[in-house]
Amino acid sequence: MHSMTAEKIEQLKKELYQLCINHAKERIETAQQAIAASQEAAEEETKSSAGDKYETGREMMQQETDRNRAQLNEANKLIVALNSIKAGCTSTVAEPGSLVETDNGYFYMAISAGTLKLDGKTFYAISPSSPIGQKLKGLKPGDEFALNGKTYRIKAIC
Repeated sequence: MHSMTAEKIEQLKKELYQLCINHAKERIETAQQAIAASQEAAEEETKSSAGDKYETGREMMQQETDRNRAQLNEANKLIVALNSIKAGCTSTVAEPGSLVETDNGYFYMAISAGTLKLDGKTFYAISPSSPIGQKLKGLKPGDEFALNGKTYRIKAIC
């Protein structure tokens, strides 16, 4: 990131942010589809069943719907977390919205969205509350931290 212009870094952060938004929206859509499918299955079960078998099946479907609603709730929290990130904000310390370059990879502190590929580089979208996010929080270039037996040295923060 040292050789990148401020405009290029800003564009990179915007693209990473959008990839995180897309990740969260996909999770929301998947959960909503699963809830709809569970409800449809429950309605079909109601039409065709009776007795204890019916009650057991209905309870299992309700549990599945509850799990899907919990996943939907978690996915909505991702959007809330992303909305709290200040666009265009640059900092000298690692904080939500920071792009952190270490000697062992690039980390985008936003939400846990896994590996993101952009401009031929691999970025790890991490939550500030994740173990690595907790280690990074408040650090600045030149600082080091260890996680899972691996030492990371921060090269740059944007």
